[in-house]
Amino acid sequence: MYRVWNFITTYSILLISGAVVALIWANIDPSSYHYVVDYPLWFNSTIGVDIGYWEYAYGEAAIEFEYGDVERVVTFHYLINDILMALFFAIAGKEVWEAVILENGSLRGKKAATPLVATAGGMLGPIAIYLGIAYFLGSTTFDAVARGWAIPTATDIAFSYLIGRMVFGAGHPAVRFLLLLAIADDAAGLIILAIFYPSGELAPVWLLLSVVASAGAFFLFNWLPRRMDRGDQLRPRSTWMRKNLKWYPYAIAGCLSWFGFAQSGIHPALGLLPVIPAIPHADRAFGIFAEAERYLHDILNDMEHGLAIPVDIVLFFFGLLNAGVEFSAISEATWLVLAGLIIGKPVGIFIMGWLAAYPMRLGLPAGMRAVDLIVIGFVAAIGFTVSLFVASVAFSTGPVQDAAKMGALFSFGAVFLSFAAGKILKVQKQEG
Repeated sequence: MYRVWNFITTYSILLISGAVVALIWANIDPSSYHYVVDYPLWFNSTIGVDIGYWEYAYGEAAIEFEYGDVERVVTFHYLINDILMALFFAIAGKEVWEAVILENGSLRGKKAATPLVATAGGMLGPIAIYLGIAYFLGSTTFDAVARGWAIPTATDIAFSYLIGRMVFGAGHPAVRFLLLLAIADDAAGLIILAIFYPSGELAPVWLLLSVVASAGAFFLFNWLPRRMDRGDQLRPRSTWMRKNLKWYPYAIAGCLSWFGFAQSGIHPALGLLPVIPAIPHADRAFGIFAEAERYLHDILNDMEHGLAIPVDIVLFFFGLLNAGVEFSAISEATWLVLAGLIIGKPVGIFIMGWLAAYPMRLGLPAGMRAVDLIVIGFVAAIGFTVSLFVASVAFSTGPVQDAAKMGALFSFGAVFLSFAAGKILKVQKQEG
């Protein structure tokens, strides 16, 4: 298994730092925190938060601004969550794309079968626990929180990877299994976001803009030059495109695709995903976030590594603008999200992983035991990034959203449960 590049470590540090600052700030001076989070950057009638909703959420502070007759406002929160987080999801989407489509892709063939089945358990288990407990708490609670069923299905790739290495050791096959499960989980999460959590009234005709932009970029700047270079080993047209136009055509296509998503009602943070298959890429994959890909100079890998530092900064602000929850917000939604993660994940992953490995005869990686699935389940219960994101789109700003976010933050408790489970189940660390 190739070493995972340092983006993961930096991402983790900055995201946690932003979240910690947000928690402290929101509990010391909540009014100033929310003033900054929803601060208006651009009043317009094209993109952003509905002006009426913003006026209600911002309260009396809204009268400080003169904005005339407009329909939308781009707030600091919208800039990060809806615009710049598209860069983060593009990097995650790139890893999923390579894992599925390229030679030696991690999610291809029989080697990925058991992790994929376990991923299904790691999503169905949390949903069952979340909705099941909510149902028994009564119809009032169920109706208030039911929309958040997808929050505990998330697995934070970066944090899970780091804790998995600490529990199992870098050379343990369970670490690779965990990475496969986490990336498949995120792929499913992207689909859930697109289908079940539209950002507004659906207008699917706008998706044609995304399709045309992506297809046009692929045809004009990828397929056509390669077609014209057939039989010429020097590949002059493709080389000219790569050296002179670089990534710019795909960036323009990405902006158009993002705008199409924003206008269609599908969450715009997913707006860059359709462009990824259009970008020239290597003909093989080294693994999820593999360090070895630094030495690949296809445009897709160059773009990913060029985005690493900007995305690190974006994730700091994502933590800062989303994790600022007052401890007084803790309520039923907090414990439902937490129960879905720390109970539903381990149970679901173990049951489905065991079924895949034995009754379905798909097997486990050499050197991995069935009980290791339980430990993997606890490690995968760290929801954090994507759980926070889903909470922010599942519920409107208010006490239920804040409570659900607190559950996502409390999922860090799975770190301690992971080490305890590893100790009890006698995991043998394998350094590599």
